[in-house]
Amino acid sequence: MVEAVTVSVEVRERTGKGAARAQRRAGRIPAVIYGDKQDPITISVDDRELTKLFHSPRFFTQIFELNLDGEKHQVLARDLQVHPVTDGPLHVDFMRFNQETRIVLLIPATFINDELSPGLKRGGVLNIVRREVELLCSPLNIPGELVFDLEGLDIGDAIHIGATELPEDVATTTDRDFTVATISAPTLMPSDEEEAEPEEGEEGEEGMDGEEGVDGEVVSEDTAIPDPSDDGANSND
Repeated sequence: MVEAVTVSVEVRERTGKGAARAQRRAGRIPAVIYGDKQDPITISVDDRELTKLFHSPRFFTQIFELNLDGEKHQVLARDLQVHPVTDGPLHVDFMRFNQETRIVLLIPATFINDELSPGLKRGGVLNIVRREVELLCSPLNIPGELVFDLEGLDIGDAIHIGATELPEDVATTTDRDFTVATISAPTLMPSDEEEAEPEEGEEGEEGMDGEEGVDGEVVSEDTAIPDPSDDGANSND
């Protein structure tokens, strides 16, 4: 079981928009505890403490133990409202749970041993298809991340969800062995040295009506030869 983070909270006697604004001015953020077939409890959390917590990458997967007048509530944060300008917290919903509770969460995917991948060593690119994986979890056994090992993988190889071991009471929301990442071939860009150059002293062919030809020029495949008929169109620009 993941170790819970203890947070002290206070009962919020008054509700409504006016009371919520007054709480925020006093440095408290309105919140509610709900779920597990019990009555909801309106509470408030210290603004600075909640701000520090919600900037953690595990805010929605971390178990919190709310201390309310000596009574402890084990909860998960399920919804957070933030200010549209300051990004500061405005309101948070905490959900109670029990051993039978199952919730859907997005768990980040991480990749290790990239230096041991032959494909990446040869210039291949790790193409991440899913940076987060949707899992059905028990709140008592939420993984912090899903680790995928890149050792031995070459260009063209794919990394599937089955390449990592899921904790007990944790499953994907789909039965198929979906792709999490691939190692793709690098995109080659021609260097300046590889571009063709005319050889020294090479003469052009003779022109029409006996005129001398000009020195030869190399036209790359990407360069279109201008059509004389285009002159009229360009003059109208």
